[in-house]
Amino acid sequence: MAELHDLTALELAAEIREGETSPTDVVRHALDRAEALGPQVGAFVTLAPERALAEAREAEAVLRAATDTDALPPLLGVPCPVKDLNAVAGVPMSAGSRALAGYVPEHDDGIVTLLNQAGTVMLGKTTTPELGLPCYTEPDGQAPARTPWDLTRSAGGSSGGAAAAVAARIVPVAQGSDGGGSIRIPASACGLVGLKPSRGRISPGPYAIDGAGLATLGFLTRDVRDTAALLDATARPWPGDTFELPPPTISFLEAARRPPGRLRVGILTSPVIADDAPVHPSCLAAVAAVADVLVELGHDVSEAPVPFPAERWGAFRALWSVMALQAPVPADREELLVPLTRWLREQGRAVTGLEHAQAVAAVQVLTREIARSWAAFDVIVSPTLAQLPAPLGALRDDTDPAGDFAAQTRFTPWTSVWNLSGRPAISLPVAMHDDGGTLLPVGVMLGARYGREDVLLGLARTLEEVFGWQDRRPPVA
Repeated sequence: MAELHDLTALELAAEIREGETSPTDVVRHALDRAEALGPQVGAFVTLAPERALAEAREAEAVLRAATDTDALPPLLGVPCPVKDLNAVAGVPMSAGSRALAGYVPEHDDGIVTLLNQAGTVMLGKTTTPELGLPCYTEPDGQAPARTPWDLTRSAGGSSGGAAAAVAARIVPVAQGSDGGGSIRIPASACGLVGLKPSRGRISPGPYAIDGAGLATLGFLTRDVRDTAALLDATARPWPGDTFELPPPTISFLEAARRPPGRLRVGILTSPVIADDAPVHPSCLAAVAAVADVLVELGHDVSEAPVPFPAERWGAFRALWSVMALQAPVPADREELLVPLTRWLREQGRAVTGLEHAQAVAAVQVLTREIARSWAAFDVIVSPTLAQLPAPLGALRDDTDPAGDFAAQTRFTPWTSVWNLSGRPAISLPVAMHDDGGTLLPVGVMLGARYGREDVLLGLARTLEEVFGWQDRRPPVA
């Protein structure tokens, strides 16, 4: 019999419905692993055992009262922690910053409400870098998030703690968010499935807003079907949403179970936002392996063009810096921010109203150019990252924040294209690299047309069956 922590979320929910285990047993098991493994990988900034056990008991009451198990919440009793950029009532939230320490939200964010309605149990808050800004998770005053494959290397960011928790098999799934790659980057570094949905697929409401529309909520999992099930549970609008997609014609879980049909696939291995970025041979080899499989499966595979010159990406930088400036940091606590955040906020202060409006317009123009450049393709395949998981501290440079930011763009020269365009993208852990006896995961990213998560999930599930990553286990698990 499989250990509880080896089960996927859907398998765990099925065991609970069938009486093979109980929500309380599952939650206690997850909490024990969080206490034992969480500090090693820097997964959690806060555990919430009392809330988690109370929710587990509520799940057991729902189960006892049910007359039809098919009508139960789909993920009843499944632990799913929340990234510390989203509010959970009564649980401290610092957003990875000493400047925001002491804040305790009075309400749950909408995504937390929807996860609760789906039956998941909020185990705790996962580690994030300050305000979720960098692609590494090394917040001041907190343990860094490490990939369980090599504790000397970063779990990526900004959903680094979430990825570490799932990869170390503390929980089967975790909530994350992605404004420039923040789900897909740690998915690649930790050997997980990481989906950034289309803009408007998961609402930030009812309390948060879309702003520039770069960021969206999503999940980190070990299994494509779990990703689909979570998307089904949370793709719900709230009144007043700025962006809203029509519901899919079939459930995302059903889409993940169906081969997507013959697709036109574009292969993109040239960096986009940093054309001088060196690309590790294993990242290129992983894309080549996926391309070979897709050809064997009967898809039409050809090279895709770089959609726009690297210098045009400056609009993202302007919007990102203004977004950093919007964070509600008290003036007397600004000095507590890390150098990168202070630098970004200064960059934001230098952006005039006209320049910001021009940046918004430039992003919309880029979105049209991306659509024209890739009109011949249903799916674009690229490396997720240009390099293997980064050693801790290798990207962070407090003495040179501008250099730090530039290094991040070279590390992630593809991910933010999908945030700019609002299109969905998913990182899949298709390959492993042997680094002198240490195995490191290598992600490949698939992106689709706007609103076509169904295509991505169907193709991702097909690749999952071929590459079989679900049974890989890191040393810390």
